[in-house]
Amino acid sequence: MTNTPLSELELVLKADTPPAEALQSALELIGQHLRADRCFLYVRDPAQGRGRIALVWRLDEAVPDPRHDWQADTGDLPKEDPLFRAALAAQPSVFVNDVTEAGPEVLNQEFERRTFGHRALIHAHITEGEQLWGILQPCVFGHPRHWTAAEREYVDAAVPLFLPIIREYVQEVGKR
Repeated sequence: MTNTPLSELELVLKADTPPAEALQSALELIGQHLRADRCFLYVRDPAQGRGRIALVWRLDEAVPDPRHDWQADTGDLPKEDPLFRAALAAQPSVFVNDVTEAGPEVLNQEFERRTFGHRALIHAHITEGEQLWGILQPCVFGHPRHWTAAEREYVDAAVPLFLPIIREYVQEVGKR
């Protein structure tokens, strides 16, 4: 029996390794599987209303690294970023084929350009009930990217696998 990309991801996230190590390995698997330029994970402590881009996988060093420290995320960020607003509202994940073609109801083009610089992205919301715990964001730079039905299914199936390990991560690292 051969491992599928999803079963490989499950194995990595269920491995007896520290949460940061498991999450980093998962980002690499997803980034490579989706042929992304970068894949990052925004982790969030819903009780504190704060989060951070904690982990990133990049195809190479030329791809920008957006990691940052913990920050409050319920003030200006949702006002400026419709994608983050959708995540906080526990809406379905958003697949953007071309940032330059997406309307303002989907994203803020200037914010995306200034903050991330990507051209196509997946904004995958890791939620439980109505609480946002994280955002998985694979992306590509320099050109549009059509996300196939199979890739969408993969991401939708992968997202819930992150919840338990993000909770562990937030308990361990979020209190520092």
